[in-house]
Amino acid sequence: MVKLTAKPCLSKILKQKGWTQLMLAEKTGLNQATISRFDRTTQRKDDHLFTIAYALGVKVEDLFEVTIEEEEKQ
Repeated sequence: MVKLTAKPCLSKILKQKGWTQLMLAEKTGLNQATISRFDRTTQRKDDHLFTIAYALGVKVEDLFEVTIEEEEKQ
């Protein structure tokens, strides 16, 4: 069995680009509270993912640090 973990890294991307959450909110039309919750929640709307990725010039999968672990069958 494969265990996939996707940890959001929006804050890291914003820091690398020198952007604030407010700047991203203005660029996307999403409110700043939505941007703020991105790294803290487990549920995200699909359209928010694509909107944020497009505004940052990255792929949706770049918004997450993904780890894959193979679990042994018992």
